[in-house]
Amino acid sequence: MTEQSAEQAVYAGLTETGDEASPAEARNALRHVTSLGMTKVADGLIDPKLVLSWLSGALGAPAAVTGLLVPIREAGALLPQMLLAPVVMSMKRRKWVWAAGALWQGIAAGAMVLAGLTLSGAVAGVALCLALAVLAVARSAASVSFKDILGRTVAKTRRGSVTGTASSVPSAAVVVFALLLMSGLLQDKGPLLAAIGLAAVLWIGAALVFSTLEEPEAEPQARLGIDLTPWREDPQFRLFVTVRGLLTVTALAPPYFVLLGGGAEALQGLGALVLASSAASFVSAYVWGRLADRSSRTVLSLSGVFGAVFAGLAVVAEALGWTEAGWVAPAILFGFMMSYHGVRQGRSTYLVDMAPTETRASYTALANTLIGVLLLVTGAFGGALALAGPMAALAGFAVLSAAGAVLALRLREVEVSEER
Repeated sequence: MTEQSAEQAVYAGLTETGDEASPAEARNALRHVTSLGMTKVADGLIDPKLVLSWLSGALGAPAAVTGLLVPIREAGALLPQMLLAPVVMSMKRRKWVWAAGALWQGIAAGAMVLAGLTLSGAVAGVALCLALAVLAVARSAASVSFKDILGRTVAKTRRGSVTGTASSVPSAAVVVFALLLMSGLLQDKGPLLAAIGLAAVLWIGAALVFSTLEEPEAEPQARLGIDLTPWREDPQFRLFVTVRGLLTVTALAPPYFVLLGGGAEALQGLGALVLASSAASFVSAYVWGRLADRSSRTVLSLSGVFGAVFAGLAVVAEALGWTEAGWVAPAILFGFMMSYHGVRQGRSTYLVDMAPTETRASYTALANTLIGVLLLVTGAFGGALALAGPMAALAGFAVLSAAGAVLALRLREVEVSEER
């Protein structure tokens, strides 16, 4: 047995697969963990549901403008991917797309800090929306390139552990941030702008780290227009998109939890949401990642079950008046957010392992674009149910999550198949 390098030893401890990775794979994996970890912290510091929404209100932006922030972030990160995929696939070194995406996210975050320092009212709100739109599109470019890069730099049975570690470790930092928000120490504009500035630095740092990745050259593919081949020719892809579409409820349901028990003051309620999400990520992401390396299909199904159970439990707790106790809704939300992080880990690993190597970027782009559309549809469905109150929305989401869990069992196992 050859002597391991320090990188190989650390990597072996993270994955525990029993087989020895090459020095290049070990170095690449640690760069993945470092750069992804930095972006995860940045995401938590700039959460549109919390930080940007509060900042927009503090700057005096109209509620209608503030309400655009979350849709801009979610749709902007997914819908452009079909147009960006041909650009990615035409490149030999696709790490530069991810690095550029991270760099532009940092620049956009810096623009938000500048807007917060110099603008007010509707103009400030519009400036935040425009900067967030740039950030979302840059994130879209990073997303459409990442799964292809990961698939060519990390072995199939170790990818979930890499991305799971990158999600778990930074969650501790976001937990601290959430506790500070809930304590009232960060309820002034200045500290929040400093947090956004730190996010900008982290994104730029992540771009620099990722640019050192030892990426093998890919075969450039000259493709024009939108590639619908995966949808037309791969029934497993269609089933995967359907499952993932049903499980989007795990991303849309959390805001309804803060309305339980008669609702909570916005900043404290959303602070609890960030805390629950971060704590759930810290506890579950590495475990979900390890399980995804064995069966990402199982992760998707279990996550759907978790989502249905905890959404249903929230409905029961509200009906019985239990949510009047301050700890009940956050406790249920913690369980539900474990479902959310499981869906994220499962669908990411499944797509990378399912897609053929030469068309992985097309699979990723088409899947994410379709999910962007389904997010809008599911969000409208939840909004319509919410006219009858948060209980109705959560009940509907529980049904959809259960349907996704059942349908996920029809997906084939891809971790045990040959590399495609």
